[in-house]
Amino acid sequence: MANTTHTAADTATEAVGHAAEAAGHAAQSAGMPQLDTSTFANQIFWLVVALIVIYFVLSRIALPRIGGVLADRQRTITSDIAAAEDLKAKAVEAEKAYNQALTDARGEAARIVAEARAEIQKDLDAATAKADAEISAKAAESARRIDEIRAGAVESVKAVANDTAAALVSSLGGAADDKAIAAAVAERMKG
Repeated sequence: MANTTHTAADTATEAVGHAAEAAGHAAQSAGMPQLDTSTFANQIFWLVVALIVIYFVLSRIALPRIGGVLADRQRTITSDIAAAEDLKAKAVEAEKAYNQALTDARGEAARIVAEARAEIQKDLDAATAKADAEISAKAAESARRIDEIRAGAVESVKAVANDTAAALVSSLGGAADDKAIAAAVAERMKG
């Protein structure tokens, strides 16, 4: 039995050793494979190959396309800026032309207003002169008529005064002398 116990103990020790060895392999295989030092050379080789492939893809395909897009964009921006500067220059010229046309139009309007004012003043002066001539003629005619009416009125007053004086003298019982009455009325009208 001692043999059996000894054999069982050896078997158990071997089993534990195999289990520990299996656990060691399991621990190694359960860890991160990229940290396994036995595969470093292989990993470094493929890393270098991948970087070289990425470099050639970028330098031969992607970067020239990106550079072309950037160059096209820069050309477009430059041409747009040049077009904007041309349009700005044209706008400045158009504004100058507009201001000049506006100044010319104002000058022309002032000239037309001055001409119209001069023509209206000439017409007004002619109408005023005509009206003054008509007023002078009518005033002269009125003065002549007033003088005629005044002369007629004086004569009428003399006649009425003579008739009234003769009627008064007759009514008072005196003899009416036409010459004496006319002389007395004339003397009184002188003032």
